[in-house]
Amino acid sequence: MSEHPTAKPKPDLVKWGLWGAALAGVAAVVYIIAQASTNPGQGGNLKALAKGEMSALVFPAEAAAPPATSFLNAAGERVRLADLRGKVLVVNVWATWCAPCQIEMPTLARLAAEYEGKPVEVLAISIDKGEDDQAKARAFIAKNAPLKFYLDPSAKLPFDLKPAAVGMPTTVIYGADGVEKARLSGDADWSGPEAKALLDWILAAD
Repeated sequence: MSEHPTAKPKPDLVKWGLWGAALAGVAAVVYIIAQASTNPGQGGNLKALAKGEMSALVFPAEAAAPPATSFLNAAGERVRLADLRGKVLVVNVWATWCAPCQIEMPTLARLAAEYEGKPVEVLAISIDKGEDDQAKARAFIAKNAPLKFYLDPSAKLPFDLKPAAVGMPTTVIYGADGVEKARLSGDADWSGPEAKALLDWILAAD
């Protein structure tokens, strides 16, 4: 009685099957990466963005709304941060006597220019006192367009933040939902890729 050996798959079919499985795996990885890049707020980790120029970022244990403290715009009108709810706010508290504040200001101006036309507002709020220093602050901001001049002549805002600002400059970022997302004490390059990644994450999450 003759035996018939079990038929073996042809080498070409095996090879093409393995290639097909590999390509399917690559396609899946590419899809996951694409989804992560287009939807950074989905399943991402905001704390993972605290690196490079943003390495000093701290994140609130509890979501806090901005203080009700009012300050002045360039026209001398009283405004509050809550008036700008619906936008991502980058609130920088500074003064002309603060050298690091002046160093980082041009980078905040570039950040503001980068996000013009988007629901992002960069507010540099001076806490200078005295007419001479306030005039210097106004002139300095005028050299850093498109930033607008804001003034807290009572210097209450940094103390009314929760927790209070520990020094100058302090930058607090609020989401469009009106609650604090992160803050950074000290100067940083706000025009770099790390700052943009942070804002893009918050924009996508909101």
